Amino acid sequence: MPRVQFYHNTPDRLALACELAARAQAGGRRVAMRVSDAAAAARLDQALWRFDAQSFVPHVMVDSPLAAHTPVLIGRSDAPLPWPHDDLLFNLAADLPPDFERFRMIIEIVGHSEADKTPGRERYRHYKRCELPIQLFDAERREPL
Repeated sequence: MPRVQFYHNTPDRLALACELAARAQAGGRRVAMRVSDAAAAARLDQALWRFDAQSFVPHVMVDSPLAAHTPVLIGRSDAPLPWPHDDLLFNLAADLPPDFERFRMIIEIVGHSEADKTPGRERYRHYKRCELPIQLFDAERREPL
């Protein structure tokens, strides 16, 4: 059964996703980062490259031949492919990941806009109905709720 962490009130979803993914990868974790489409995947790819000038977050798209050997993967909800691992799933798409049960932990990052909040609430309710353990954080204040 996966654990779920929700980061609410996030001023910059990509920046927080990059920060958390970099920390997880540095700690030896494998990270799947799910976005909505090709444009969002390109933005996340660029954000990971630019995230920290002093470090490198090794990442590729999930359809890359290097995916099985790369700790951080980017995949799209509009073109789903199987993930080669089941450690951490960062869901940056608006919908519920279809295979979320297989992961050890799910990270949900919800921004300030109603366009982020409304589907975030739906995902929260679904995880709650599944009786998954959920932790809530205020990303702006950097504290648990």
